[in-house]
Amino acid sequence: MTDRPLIPPRRTRFIDMMNLGMALGRKVGLAEQPVLEKEVLLDKARAFTGLSDFGDPWFEQPLDVLLDAIRSEARLNEAGEWTAMKQVVKILADRLWAEQWFERHPEILARPLPHPVIVVGPMRSGTTRMHRLLAADHRFTHMRSFETISPVPRPGFVHGGPDFRVTLAARIARIARLANPRTLTIHPTGPMEAEEELGLLVNSFWSTKHDAMWWVPSYARWCEAQDPTPAYVQMARLLKLVGWSQQASSLRPWVLKTPQHMFDLPVLLKLFPDARLIFTHRDPLAVVGSAASLAWNQTIIYSDHADAQAIGAEWLRKTRLQIERMRAAREDIPAERQIDVHYEDMDRDWRGTMARVYRFLGLDLAPALPAMEAYQQRAAALKRRPHQYSLEEFGLSPGQVLDQLGDYVRTFGITIEGRAAAAR
Repeated sequence: MTDRPLIPPRRTRFIDMMNLGMALGRKVGLAEQPVLEKEVLLDKARAFTGLSDFGDPWFEQPLDVLLDAIRSEARLNEAGEWTAMKQVVKILADRLWAEQWFERHPEILARPLPHPVIVVGPMRSGTTRMHRLLAADHRFTHMRSFETISPVPRPGFVHGGPDFRVTLAARIARIARLANPRTLTIHPTGPMEAEEELGLLVNSFWSTKHDAMWWVPSYARWCEAQDPTPAYVQMARLLKLVGWSQQASSLRPWVLKTPQHMFDLPVLLKLFPDARLIFTHRDPLAVVGSAASLAWNQTIIYSDHADAQAIGAEWLRKTRLQIERMRAAREDIPAERQIDVHYEDMDRDWRGTMARVYRFLGLDLAPALPAMEAYQQRAAALKRRPHQYSLEEFGLSPGQVLDQLGDYVRTFGITIEGRAAAAR
């Protein structure tokens, strides 16, 4: 939280200049006019790859809803329209290439995914820190940032050879830093940094990533009412492809995390019935404020009409729903397969807290500590500036948040962070 003026930050001039350039380019016929229609985008992906098998056609349902919401609600600027078109075509190309890899190498889908460790918590509750500390342990397999951006190797990929996906991830990071450097302050990363499997769900046009970057509330509500099983089946298939491309041992358990799992725990556990779950908890005043700030800082890149109060209300609603679904799902999970970790405990004594987590996992922490220490030093270097935000800049008050999430605080014994500052 912060005492700075309660005005949400603006985007950088880079996007304003990019919008102006694209508008002029379209006017004189030098820039492509983005088309956000499903059949056009499918044809673009087919033409780009020379392939036609997208796999399970279920993905077309969320894609239809997402495109309709983008056209009717998102109010994208020129850069936003171009980016949306390019992102959709890239995801569709990844689907085409994935099916080609599965056909050529049937051994990929035969890889087991034994007893993964899955970090589950609301967005901004410390899931990234827990995930990256675990990923530092060589006894686990993890995804890297370039793999969640591009989970599918390009044709011609050879184990141990150069991988264009790393280059692409670096380019995207440079553009993101120009567009809004605050997004990398909020979630520091790099092409080789451990990262969540969100991109594997995005491959089916399924995840909160979309409504964290575009104002598409109808898409969010549609997803919340659907059975996401096909998206999670595709996630597991792609996880096997990533492991194969890494040449990782199929005997090592994966360490996974994405806040999307808060919505979808029953389906996740059907696919991974032997998973061990680490639930992270944090003061909801901080969770909601930080989540709204992350969504705001991404939405203002792509739209000139972002509404801070609407974003605040939406992320309070989504956080409440995440927590409600998580609590309901936990009733069916055996106690010995789940553990709770509080954000403030990690802040106060991360080594002691990780020792408790490792006792739960049945592992010795000592071999992993040097790599975890190295990660903590690297994280401090990446996050040079603290993430500053307030509830008030998004039209919310501590009382509003605690009215909806106070029972969560009481049930799990969550410490309120800086209550006096938040009340101010």
